Amino acid sequence: MSPTPPLKLYNTLTRGKEAFVPLDPSNVRMYVCGPTVYDFAHIGNARPIIVFDVLYRLLRHVYGAEHVRYVRNITDVDDKINARAAERGISIRELTEETNEVFQADVKALGCLEPDVQPRATEHIAQMIAIIERLIASGHAYAADGHVLFDVPSMKDYGRLSRRSLDEMIAGARVDVAPYKRGDMDFVLWKPSKDAEPGWESPWGRGRPGWHIECSAMSWKHLGEVFDIHGGGIDLVFPHHENEIAQTRCAFGHDVMANVWMHNGFLQVEGEKMSKSLGNFVTIHELLNTERFGGRKWPGEVLRLAMLRTHYRQPIDFTVKALEEAKATIDDWGRATTGVSPSVPTAEFVDALSDDLNFAKAEAHLHMLRKSEPAALAANANFIGLVLPRFISSDLAIPSLTISSGHVTVDAHATFGDHIDAEVISIRERVDKLITVRNAARAAKNWAESDRIRDELAAMGVALKDNKDGTTTWEVKR
Repeated sequence: MSPTPPLKLYNTLTRGKEAFVPLDPSNVRMYVCGPTVYDFAHIGNARPIIVFDVLYRLLRHVYGAEHVRYVRNITDVDDKINARAAERGISIRELTEETNEVFQADVKALGCLEPDVQPRATEHIAQMIAIIERLIASGHAYAADGHVLFDVPSMKDYGRLSRRSLDEMIAGARVDVAPYKRGDMDFVLWKPSKDAEPGWESPWGRGRPGWHIECSAMSWKHLGEVFDIHGGGIDLVFPHHENEIAQTRCAFGHDVMANVWMHNGFLQVEGEKMSKSLGNFVTIHELLNTERFGGRKWPGEVLRLAMLRTHYRQPIDFTVKALEEAKATIDDWGRATTGVSPSVPTAEFVDALSDDLNFAKAEAHLHMLRKSEPAALAANANFIGLVLPRFISSDLAIPSLTISSGHVTVDAHATFGDHIDAEVISIRERVDKLITVRNAARAAKNWAESDRIRDELAAMGVALKDNKDGTTTWEVKR
């Protein structure tokens, strides 16, 4: 099915907003550049994670969850990783496993669905070598002094994505001067590894890949030679995405690598560029788990809404005030949707998101519903899982739920109209029985029994919400 009006996305490649037409509506494919796992992800890294999670959810709504394939990579071989592991005195594997574990927990707290595939660079060395061999065979790359480099002048329309002059590209690429390079702009596909560095055997000796070739290999493996959407931050347009395009197009002989290129804008903190030297460098993990920013811990849904309120292509100023405003809104929506069953989302909400993820317009519609139709507010806020992710589990099978008087308030991972999962029904029946017994104990002022049952439910991950008449709502978090 398709939305009305059709889904429109801004394409960095053409510098315009276009109607999205997938190569195959039964297999819509999207690739987004993921983290380099050498340190905890900072709040700027959260922006593309959230933005493309919204797009992923929208694509699933439009084309069906089984017809969308989202790939977000994990870069686990990189010079930054080597340096950080040496600095900490631990193995590279230990560092990447630890950092990736924190990253996965952080993005789950932000209410993001897991991508369909999260490939690791180190598991795709064979694909990288295969692409490099193709580039050498076609005259687009050359081996020199243990390195393999892409021959930029061999690609006549190199620079098509970033549209920079040669001087701008040279400056932006931070060109390394090396005697084995034919041209200043040529970039590394493969480089030799020292004994203490990670390395793999290749036709050019023991070595490791350059950064750009990793994404070309992983997207090829999991999405094919050409796919629908490639996303990332605006800082990746050049040189990373430009070089990805060069490698993939020249290896496989196509006019494009992805039909649509999408990029989110820069992020600054309290009006200044985020940097460690300014003391305003803050990670997602810190915001979620410490009181460093604004004197309190911030729930993931608050970070998410604060991000979405600025259109994804615009620069964003991340402030304590913005977080406070987002929290107030979510608290208000939470009160308005308690005990309300979801239903089919309004066309206005879907249409707003279908216009290049115009969340500001979608949110304005939610505020209108808040005043006039609270039940419709619940349907819209929950179906896409944008603004109430505290109720959402990244487990696609069993979502977290808030249930009141037998009604499911949130089921953001299911298609609306689907039946509640049998396991959820079983959980609800068990909890309802315990609550009935506990309410009777409270009525008899048997506080010891009441507390015992509350503790039993807490051990199950169930949080009760009492009022003077007894327990009216409860929440189960997986």
